[in-house]
This record gives sequence, structure tokens and C-alpha cells, in this order.
Amino acid sequence: MTNIMNNESLQQGTLYIVGTPIGNLEDITFRAIRILKSVNLIAAEDTRHTAKLLHHFEITTPQVSYHHHNRTARHTQLLNYLEEGQTIALVTDAGMPGISDPGYDLIYTCIIANIPVIPIPGATAAITALSVSGLPTDRFIFEGFLPLKGKDRSDRLNQLMTETRTIIIYEAPHRLLKTLRNFKEVFGQDHQITVARELTKRYEEFWRGTLENAILYYQNSQQIKGEFTLIIAGGSQNDGLELTIEELKDELQQLLKQGMTRSQASRQLAKVTHFSRRQIYDLSLEN
Repeated sequence: MTNIMNNESLQQGTLYIVGTPIGNLEDITFRAIRILKSVNLIAAEDTRHTAKLLHHFEITTPQVSYHHHNRTARHTQLLNYLEEGQTIALVTDAGMPGISDPGYDLIYTCIIANIPVIPIPGATAAITALSVSGLPTDRFIFEGFLPLKGKDRSDRLNQLMTETRTIIIYEAPHRLLKTLRNFKEVFGQDHQITVARELTKRYEEFWRGTLENAILYYQNSQQIKGEFTLIIAGGSQNDGLELTIEELKDELQQLLKQGMTRSQASRQLAKVTHFSRRQIYDLSLEN
């Protein structure tokens, strides 16, 4: 269904998806402030966090919590409000709702119920970091948070081995080094990365360089604090040999018979084919 926003008045029974600042409060839009002041209710990921924003802009609209743990129970209540003609603004702690937070569930539920959903654009950490990363911005993918561990994590990393687009990842400080080391295994130590920390806040920091140097920097740093956005260069679209898996296995076996180790053979073939060192090394273990 097509929604047309009237800038002078709210549409009854509408869910507004309102972008909030990711750090600096000045990054909120005039439109976002107007909507937050005008709706009947604000559904917030953390009402205590959002209360600070509302107080700063003298917004007195009542809030209700909407987060990962109560989202299922809250859907019925919010849909009832909307069907009665009330207006609701959905906000997250920072940035656009629905991006790596439970807002997607409510948005989808409203769409299925034929309830109007209108976006009020705002800052997003992924695009903010990408724009100044110094890495290609013409084609990119947003991966959000990687699975924490186990097969789900390894499967996702394996999928990214052949990704040639710039990759955007969100990461928590206590998992930063683990994730950097994982990507080093996938793409190699000389692969380029930009690490953005505390975007738009007082201690905003951008670090640019290789994965190997990023690991060295952050394992010796006292500043692994705050929220991190990682911008990782995609794999090379080189003009190497276009080998099938079976042809690659044959080449691998020839190098191993010559006395090379699996690591040496993988590194050499990665330089002349479109396969990564990690992919080739994994194949060597199958033989």
C-alpha cells in the first residue's frame, strides 16, 4: 500500500518509524521532533534512554517499552491502539528502528494488518561509517551482528569468503578482537578494514589499515569501549584462473606432492585463482 505523508498533520492509525541520533543530539531532524511531539504514544526500546532525548527537546508524549523480550506480548496492545486511530512513533536507542533491533517484527505485523507505516529518516551507524571509510561505497552489504558462536557463526563467515562487496558489521567491544581474528582467517592479514568507534560522540574514532595491524592496535589499546562499526573491504575480484573445485583439488594435490605444506599451497593458489586462502586450505583438509 502506498502512503503519502502530509507534513501539516498526522495520519490517524499510523505507525511512524522515527530515526533518532546515534550519538550527537544535534543529528535529529526537525521532522522527527515534530512527529515525536505530535503522536499519541512513543514505543521505545529503552524508555529510560529515550526519556533523556525527550527531556532535551521538551517532548512530553507518553512512552511504552517495546524491546526484544516483550515484543510478542506488546504487538496486540500496539495494534489495538493503531486500529482505534491512535498514532504511534517507534524509536530505538539510536538510529533507525528495525536495523539490528526488534522493530522489524512490529513493522511487518502492521504491514500484514494493512496499517500505514511511515518512515521518518535519521542517522544510521552503518551508512555513517561507510561514508568515511575510504573503502568502496558503490556496492556493499550490511551483515549487522554476526552469530555469536558455533556452526551459525562459522557458516556465516564461510559465506562471506567469496563476498566481493564492502561488508558492514556491528560489534560489541568484548567481541571485537575475536571478530577481527575471524576476518583475518577469512581474508588474510593484509586485507583492509576501517574500524569506527563511538560514532558522532565525544570520543569518536576511526582506525584504518590492515586486519593484522587492527588486531595489534586493539589488543594493545585501552580504548576497546563503546559501540563498533566495522567496514571490511570485499574479497578481490582478480583476474586469476577460473578453476572448478575439482580442478583446484588437482592443483592442490600436485603442490602437496611437491612437498609444500597445506598452508604454503593454499597461499600460492590463492594468488593465482579467484579462491581465498581459507577456502583452499579447507579443501586441502578434505583430501
